[in-house]
Amino acid sequence: MSAQPGGELHRRLVADRERTAALIESLTGNVSSILEATRSSATDDEHDPEGSTIAFERSQASSMLAGAERELAELELALARIAEGSYGRCERCGEPIPQDRLLARPAARTCVPCAGRR
Repeated sequence: MSAQPGGELHRRLVADRERTAALIESLTGNVSSILEATRSSATDDEHDPEGSTIAFERSQASSMLAGAERELAELELALARIAEGSYGRCERCGEPIPQDRLLARPAARTCVPCAGRR
């Protein structure tokens, strides 16, 4: 598998970026809908039996959106590393990242030993 533009890892990163961008769009709509529903009702979350459910849904959707935005940023960085020629090298030690790790996590920035040293 190649990390060159047009290679298999590059295609996977592009596909993951497209999927993640679509997820962000969907989640943004969900969060907006939940917020709009909350604004348009005159209920108080604390005293409304459905309030805790709405608050949970809002929190869950917001958390999922934040995670998807972080993932998109990682994918963009990986694509930038491909373009500059540094993709597949550990950002900490400079050693090559094993192909199996890149297959499992195409946006990986570190080798397994360095990832464990956080």
